Amino acid sequence: MRIDRAPGVDGPLIRGFARGGYRIDDNIYTALLITPQRADSWAPPPIETLDIAALAPLLALDPSPEFLLIGTGPGLVQPPRALVAACEARGIGIEAMDSRAAARAWGVLRHEGRWIAAALYPF
Repeated sequence: MRIDRAPGVDGPLIRGFARGGYRIDDNIYTALLITPQRADSWAPPPIETLDIAALAPLLALDPSPEFLLIGTGPGLVQPPRALVAACEARGIGIEAMDSRAAARAWGVLRHEGRWIAAALYPF
């Protein structure tokens, strides 16, 4: 599937899905940490053990992201409550959805100029 780049949006955008991963420019990422400034490959922990330390690169964004998108894989899985509480204590909400939906939401939200970050598990 191909997702076209929205005009006027700075930073990395997920252009589609290919070979079991997320396509950003000429790179394919199986799992991904993405901010308005950069995209990095990620070796995620099992979703049930996801914690604030695993998301440290996203939380270091300056200014802090409005919220985090968590793409939980092929289906929706609620992130651990301790993670949600730790992020909320920093004033950052979490929106969880399946990974393909999160990748599409990334493009829409960035096109709106939203300052967000995302952690995407393999789909």
